Amino acid sequence: MDIAIHASFLPHDNAEASLGFYRDILGFEVRNDVAYGGMRWITVGPAGQPAAPSIVLYPPKASPGITEDEQRTIAEMMAKGTYGIIVLSTADVDGSFDQLQARGAEVVQEPTDQPYGVRDCAVRDPAGNLIRLQQRA
Repeated sequence: MDIAIHASFLPHDNAEASLGFYRDILGFEVRNDVAYGGMRWITVGPAGQPAAPSIVLYPPKASPGITEDEQRTIAEMMAKGTYGIIVLSTADVDGSFDQLQARGAEVVQEPTDQPYGVRDCAVRDPAGNLIRLQQRA
């Protein structure tokens, strides 16, 4: 089989704030921006890498079958930073961290050598999603 990752989904609760983070702080390009029914789905990915997987920033209330109680639970988890997580990679985690911090990213963890063999750091996007950035070996 020839299977590849095409896209991952991360929730957003403010499309403009999320767009600003992924475009202006992470430096991703906008690949698609779709509005429907008062909601927005924004697809972003690494600039200049059209074959790289995308991240679709989506409104969680658009998920089929989600009850109002579940929407509240998701909103609470997003606010705590425990709902969405993605791991990105870079050749220079320390340099990338310095740039993210200078651009105003919310720092969760400064670059650290982890006991499981990677050097990484962590920031949060405006929706509370945890973004771990690991150094490529």
